[in-house]
Order: sequence, then structure tokens, then C-alpha cells
Amino acid sequence: MKRILVALTLVLAAALPAVAAAGVRIASVDTNGYPTVRVTVITSSPSAKPPLLRENGMPVEGLTAENLAHGANVVVAIDRSLSMKGHPLADATVAARTFVDGKPYSTNVEVVAFGHRAVELTGMSQSTIDADQALRTVNVDLKQGTALWDAVAVASGALAAQESGGRVLVLLTDGSDTTKTTTLDRAIAAARNAGVAVYPIGIESAQFNPAPLRRLASETGGSYHAASSTALLSQVYSEVARELERTWRISYPTAARPGDNPMLDATVAGLGGAQQRLQLPASLGTTSSPSASPLVPTAAYSDGLGTLAVMLLVGLAVLCAVGLIFASTGSGRLKRRIDPHVGAPKKKQEPIKRNRLAAASGVMTATENAFARFSLFPKLQLLIDRADLPLRAVELFYMCAGAAFVPSLLLAVGGAPTILLVLTMAIGGLLPVGVVWFKSRTRLRQIDDALPDLLVTMAASLKAGHSFRQGIQSAANEEEGPLTKELKRVLTETSLGRSMDDALQEMAARIGSKDVEFVITAVTIQRQVGGSLAGIFDLVADTVRQRQQFVRKISSLTAMGRMSAYVLIGLPFFLAIVLSLLNPQFMSPLWNTGTGHELIYGGLLMMTVGSLILKKIVSFKG
Repeated sequence: MKRILVALTLVLAAALPAVAAAGVRIASVDTNGYPTVRVTVITSSPSAKPPLLRENGMPVEGLTAENLAHGANVVVAIDRSLSMKGHPLADATVAARTFVDGKPYSTNVEVVAFGHRAVELTGMSQSTIDADQALRTVNVDLKQGTALWDAVAVASGALAAQESGGRVLVLLTDGSDTTKTTTLDRAIAAARNAGVAVYPIGIESAQFNPAPLRRLASETGGSYHAASSTALLSQVYSEVARELERTWRISYPTAARPGDNPMLDATVAGLGGAQQRLQLPASLGTTSSPSASPLVPTAAYSDGLGTLAVMLLVGLAVLCAVGLIFASTGSGRLKRRIDPHVGAPKKKQEPIKRNRLAAASGVMTATENAFARFSLFPKLQLLIDRADLPLRAVELFYMCAGAAFVPSLLLAVGGAPTILLVLTMAIGGLLPVGVVWFKSRTRLRQIDDALPDLLVTMAASLKAGHSFRQGIQSAANEEEGPLTKELKRVLTETSLGRSMDDALQEMAARIGSKDVEFVITAVTIQRQVGGSLAGIFDLVADTVRQRQQFVRKISSLTAMGRMSAYVLIGLPFFLAIVLSLLNPQFMSPLWNTGTGHELIYGGLLMMTVGSLILKKIVSFKG
């Protein structure tokens, strides 16, 4: 019996330190984004599951929990001011590289360096290659100054751009801010608005004041770490990494009202729990109404029509101002007024041809440069070329934007429901592209219809002894239409030195017709291997005619199926419009409630799937 008691005593003695070490702590509570509350919970050991949070004993709804080590976004900010010259900066970069290399794979990292100003050295990325290279090559800023709070603001902006994951700033410095461009209060506000937890690391010396950094960490949910020398920075970074693994940032919309003091309870299975009273000042949520301007009548603030009239007047004033700016001739007007007094000879000036939309050429060019790396503009330009319209891709893009936003803006002013605005934007934005696509399809049909006759004409020209180029010339001169226009373009390109094969291949890609591609391929092969081109043209013309007849036969056989698809797709829209006009009150729940919007989205999704299935049934690729 005594042995059993001794053994139990030893087991309890061994377990007591582990029990004492276990625990949960609520490090900070941020009500800056009320009604959203951010709670920072730190556990004694890493936990795979987020803490269970209760408010006044009830589990909170809409909770979002993020671990600051896994799947988070981390900015590593390094002080590179003159005071870090030599081994301090070398030790700091080595420690930061070790910290970056040891991060979990799911964590994104970015490097910011600051001297007299703060600079983002890399972008946010899961890969550590760019961050490691940036830390290897960072050097001392030879210009005096330490933009400490600027670095916090820059890092907060970079982290705010990340849509998911926790947001952490690990800030290393050996001094205080000297630039005074951003204050400590503004830096704290930027970090809190972005939901950033700041973990400052201070290289302490006799002149070092850690109080501002402690305040920065306390008010953002982070913690301050001190290093007595740069040789200990690797150990400090390791402490920060371990703390991030044990830290959870929890956001949730509180049910408490301003002035309430609910009790928060955070619990982690196996580690225990912690409680903290949430302080919600009575001033939260109060907004001061703007004072009425004496220049605007009182009716404009109370009457809907008055507000609409003010909006229209402001919009008209803005349009007039923009028009005056673009219409201004700059120094030309002043020169015309001075010339009669100084005896300047009058020069006969030739009329200057202004480019279409010359006033907006700068905006157009900037838009093209911004979207140059995307495939959208080349595809739009190819569609415009196939429709043979005098447009640029950027002009079509702005037409789509105007058709999407202008009608939606007018409907929004009239109080239309959100779902109608979304549908109007979608239809208006696609309408210009649809018109261009329709014209391109019409032009393509014209080219396909004219192709067999043109081939017969070229064959006859070749049989008469003309060359291939002369055959194209004679065919282009005898007929009119989009195909002859393309052939004339080919002749122009070849006259400027381009090879006939390259010009024909580009014409086939520009037109987008399978029949034309088939003809160009056959002609190219025949010209390379030799033979009678006239016979090839006769054979290809007959083949194209038979293929077109077969396509028309298939189209007639599938006409009933296509019409069924059109009716099934258009009938819901027709009924919705008619019922809304006949009985708006009956249709109001569909347009103005969340459940109605879900039904609309579900119906549109099912209609899309059904239309794709019907298209697959009636489509034929020959």
C-alpha cells in the first residue's frame, strides 16, 4: 500500500508542472470595428482547433478564427538606418532569413525595409525565394532618418490587401522614429483598421525607449520582444514564431449594444479557458448627421425629388467642367490675342485632323497598358477585326462599361432592387460585345457563301494561264464583298514584301472560317509540292459546297430543338417581366428579399446548365 501511495505521489508531482503550464489567455480585445469584435487568444501550447468563444455564456455566431502561424500573411520589416550599419544589420538579416525559412508552407511572407523611408522589397508570396534574396541583398540606407511608423503604415496597407488569413507584422528596430511623417497614433490606427497584429523586436541600448513599441504591440494584439544584443536576434525570432503558433485571432459580430459589458469566455479542449469582460463604450455606433448647407434648400434634404435634382445639377456641373478642360486651347488663345499687337506674320495653317476620341486618348492608352498582360484585349480586337468595325479593343471595353453602369445608375436613382441592378449591369455590359459578335457571325456567313464562287473564278483564271497572284487579283476585281476585301488586303501585304503564304495564313486566322482554313491549307500544300492549282480549286470548291449543304441540312433538322431551347430560356424572363408589370406587389418578395434573390440565383444557374445541355444536343461539328 505504501508503495502505491509513493508511486501516485511521484506521478502527481511529475504531472503538476504540465498542468500548471497548460492554460488559455485572452491577450486583447479590439472593438475598433464595432459591431465586429476582434479577440486575440494565446494558448500555452499549439492547438490544432480554434478556441471556442462564448459571449455571456452563449456561443457566438459568424465566428472567424485564424491562426497567426498557419495560413497567415506575415510582413517582416527590417530597420536599415545608419545606426544598423555593420554587424547589427548582418545579424538581423541572418535571423530574419532563418525566421522566413522556418515558416509553414501555407504562410505568405513579404519583406519591408525602412531607413529614411519605408520600401516594399517583395510582394506577398508563399515561396521564400524572393524574401530570402531580398534579405541577403538589403544594405544600409546612407540617408539619415528612421521611418519607423511609415513602415507600420506601409506593411498594414500590404496586409490589408490580402483577402484571407491572419495578418502579422514582425518589426525589428534599434531606435525610434525620426521622420515624423506618420505619427504613432496613425500607425496604430492603420494597423487596427487592417486587423494587423504587430510584434515589435527592439534591440535595446542605453538610449533605447521601448514604450512606443510596447504601446504599438498592446493596442494591436501583438507582443513586444526585447533583444539585448543583435547576437540574440535568432533566439528572439524563434520566440516570436512559437508565439504565433499559439496565437489565434477571432473575429465575430457581437450581439451586445454600446454601453453593455458582456463576458467573453474562450475555451480550448485540454488546455482550459479564460474569461474577460468586454467593455463597449456608449459612444460606439453613434454617428453625427451632416449639417445642412445654407446654399441648398431644405427640401433637397427631405424630399426625394429634391435630392435627385441636386444630384443631376452636380453631375451637370461636373460634365461642364470636364468639357471646358478638354475644350481649352491652352496658350493658343493668348497667342492669337497678342499676335496683332506685335506684328507677327500670319501663317496659313493646314487643318489638323483630330483623332477620334482624342480628348480621352490618355485614358485609353493607360487602360491598354494596364490590361496588356491579359488576354482580354487581344480577343476583343480579333472579334472586332472579324466584324470589320472601325473600333479599338479599349473603345469597346469602355462601351461595355458605359452600357453596364449608366442604365444601372439611373435605375439605382429610381430605387430599383439590387437584383435588377445586377441583371441590368450584366446585360448592358455584354450587349456591345453581343452586337460585335453578331456582326462578325454575319460577315463570316457572307464569306463562306462567297467562297465557292470565288474559287471557281480563280480556277478559271489559272486555266487561262494566269499566275496565282493574278488569279487572286482577277477574283478580287470581279466580285464585291468581305472576302474580296480580305483578298485585296493580302495583295497589298505581298506588294509590300510579305510572303504569300504568311499573308494567306494570317487572313485565315483573322477571318476564323473553317472553310477558308481548309482552302488555305490545301493551296499552301499544293504550292509547295507542285501540281495543278486549277484542279485543286475546282475540287475544293465542290467539297466546300457539299459541306455547306450538309451543314444547312443539319441546321434544318435541329431547328425544332433550337427553338425549344429559345422558348424554355426566354419564357421565365418573359413571365417575370409580365407579372411584375401586372402585379408588382405579388412579385415584390422575389425582387426585394434575400430568399427571393437566392431563388433567382438558383433559377439562373439551372437555366445555364439546361441551356448548355440543349446546346450540346442540337450542336453538330462537321
